[in-house]
Order: sequence, then C-alpha cells, then structure tokens
Amino acid sequence: MSLNNIMPFDVGGEFLFNSSSRDFLVEEIPLYQFSGEGEHLIIKVKKKDLTTWDMINIISSAVGVPKKEVGYAGLKDKNATTIQSISIPKKYQKALESFEHPKIKFLDTTFHQNKIRVGHLKGNRFWLRFKKVLPVSRDKIDSTIRWIAQNGSPNYFGYQRFGKDGDNYKDGKEIIDGKKRIRDRKLKEFLISSYQSFLFNSWLSQRVKLSRLLKDFSTDEVEKILKIPKNSLKGVDSQQNFFKVLEGDLMMHYPFGRIFTVDDTIKESQRFFEKDISPTGLIAGKKVTLAGGVASIFERNFLDDAIKERGSRRYAWIFPQEIKGRYIKEKAQYELEFTLPKGSYATVIVDFLQGGIKK
Repeated sequence: MSLNNIMPFDVGGEFLFNSSSRDFLVEEIPLYQFSGEGEHLIIKVKKKDLTTWDMINIISSAVGVPKKEVGYAGLKDKNATTIQSISIPKKYQKALESFEHPKIKFLDTTFHQNKIRVGHLKGNRFWLRFKKVLPVSRDKIDSTIRWIAQNGSPNYFGYQRFGKDGDNYKDGKEIIDGKKRIRDRKLKEFLISSYQSFLFNSWLSQRVKLSRLLKDFSTDEVEKILKIPKNSLKGVDSQQNFFKVLEGDLMMHYPFGRIFTVDDTIKESQRFFEKDISPTGLIAGKKVTLAGGVASIFERNFLDDAIKERGSRRYAWIFPQEIKGRYIKEKAQYELEFTLPKGSYATVIVDFLQGGIKK
C-alpha cells in the first residue's frame, strides 16, 4: 500500500528525495535530562544504514551485554543517519573502550539512575535534502512550509509501517481473522500494528476529505455527499482551522496531556486553532475510549472488534516546530529542518510537500 494512495493530496513529484544516510538525518530529543549519576551508562550513538535493532545486535555481540538489558526510547530509520541515546548497565563500560564499527560512532556518554524505556522521548529533529529542485518547485515548497507552520499537518503513519510492498497490513488482518499464524512474536505484533495503522490512516483520510469538502461545499451539500444525518455538520464550516472538529471528537492537550470529549465545537476548535489541543484518532483495539456523537459516524467504519491487542488514541493533527528551509540554487537542492513529536513521521511531511493540500 502506497501512503499516497490513502492521502487526499495531489502528488506533484516536484523534487527528488532519497531516504539515505547522506540526505536524511534524525536526532532524538530526550524526554528528560540525564542526571550524570546512576547504575546505567547512557550512550549517545550516531549510526547510519542500520536499524536500531541492527545496532543493538552489533553492540550486544561486541560488548557481551544481553540485548534485553539495552534500553532505547524509539526505533530509528535504517536508510538515514540517526542519533539516539541507548542505555546499558554500568558494568559494561570498560568493554566499550575498544568498540569500533564503521557504521556506529559513540558521541558522548553519561550516567542515569534508570534504564531508558520505549517512549522516553519528547520528539525528533530532522534534516532532509531534496534534489532536482527547480525555482518553481522551490516556491511551492516554501508556500507549503508556510502553510504547515501556520496550520499543522495530518499525522499519518508513514510507509515504514507497511513494509517494502506496502501490504503488511493485509497479513495483520489475516492474523486477526485467524487465517494466518505467525510464530515469531515480534513479527506478529508488528503485522497487527501495521493493520491498526492502516485503519487509523484510512479514518484520517476520510476526515481530511471531509475538511476539504467543507471548504468547497455547504454543510447541507456535504451531508448529502457523505450520506450522513441532516444537521450533523451544522456550524462546522465556520471553524478557522483546516481540519474540522466534530461534536464527540476526543481531543488531547498538545503536545501531551489528558483526553477529553468535545461538547462545544466552537470553543474547542478555537483552542485547536491556537495549538493548545488537537483531535485524536483511534488505534483500534481493546480497552480504548471511542468517539461519540457526530465523530462516531466516521470512526465506527474503522473499528475491528476482533483485535485483541490494547487500543489507544493518536493525535490526528500535529504542529511541526522549528521549520527552516534553505534553497541552494546552484545545486538545485533544498535543505529542510523541523522537529516532530514522538511517533510522527518525517516522510509524511515529504509526501505533503510533494503533493500539497487544496486550500
């Protein structure tokens, strides 16, 4: 499944982006400052052309530390240069002194009381280089960047979730339906997660479609087009934000905080416009709060009661920060920097820039 097939944007192919260690840099932003004291050695690692698991396997074999004792906050791209922190028990510090690998470099070390856990991450800082960028394309990129800086971006799962051929979610669906059995626990979890991600992306695509329709048609017309109850969208078209907030949506304080249900769409859409809160979408599964009211009309099409894994909520819309662009005319290249909250994909921003959004 190509991500562009479920994104309601017109892909323009205005530049070339090669996800490689030369043109794609990712650096973790830790959730907290390491104390400098404790029984866990914190290593700031720079790697290239390796997955996080590849890196952990290499370090584990070389140093003798069991893989389960290596802590990390998140998995980083293989086709990139990435900087992230990992933790190992302090007793392995001496063994690290002789460690060498052409694709792994230790940038810094310190100590902390606790092992780094998955999710102990504030966000990620990205640097990307686009090639074959003509001046007309530069203008389009600049315009879209300004739009994203002001309005934010849809928080789709990136193509990495769906495998090389983009259809991992189909295997996940077959596992859920009992039609396929996978012995490898991690692979099974990944495939099911891919299916959950597909459902989320499909829901988000429908909500973005709704928001686009409301820019071109009246609420009465959109209700007829989408075949939803009359007056369901009354007043929604007056909201300032592109992504429309519906009665019954589950919002979350941004960039983190508690979840609550929308009763007053006017009030909460204004807070959303001010980037204080953001709507959430469903990661289908057990023990998760569902949207109500009008929002449930869209969400219920992407439920799957057969999923036994625990569900959750994910931001539907995010606000990239520290966006900076630089055009190098003589090389026809464009360099872009920005930060995203944890769990968000830079490749989705690339798709956005290539296709834009009908405003």
